Amino acid sequence: MKKALMIIDVQKDYFIAGKMELYQPEKALQKINKLEESFLALEWPIIYIQHINVKKDASFFIPNTKGAKLHEKLKLRSHSIIIEKNFPNSFKNTQLLDILQYFKVEQVVITGMMTHMCVDSTTRAAAELGFKPILLTDATATRSLNYLGEEVTAKQVQISYLAALQNFAILQTVDTFLGEE
Repeated sequence: MKKALMIIDVQKDYFIAGKMELYQPEKALQKINKLEESFLALEWPIIYIQHINVKKDASFFIPNTKGAKLHEKLKLRSHSIIIEKNFPNSFKNTQLLDILQYFKVEQVVITGMMTHMCVDSTTRAAAELGFKPILLTDATATRSLNYLGEEVTAKQVQISYLAALQNFAILQTVDTFLGEE
């Protein structure tokens, strides 16, 4: 089954000193780098998704800012596929579906940021489109949230969203996916 690696929104604003710092994004990036090496060696498609926030009141991923750039530790090449998006769902108003069909991809391997937003939305859409997603749990990152004056820690957010996403995707760690566990 032909696979493609999707790396969603691994952008500077999510890291230390960024405008929307996540919980342990560096750990997720290390796992993503390991996956990139594997997919590059196999010459399988890697698709980088970059969110550009075009809303008037945007607080991060603002067009033409340092924070909106893809992280410099990603293994981008001159021929890398980068898809710009403006919505949490990476398929909405982008060429992602066309690109996956062009490469005859049957299954997407999903990584990236934020688990509770763009990873969630894209994983559900990928399942609905028949791409049998594999979501690599340790190659994602999120942040704490608040609701009704209560803090939901990043760990709780991560567990909650992953628990729900197991209805739409195969959940694995990077090492399990790569056959190293």
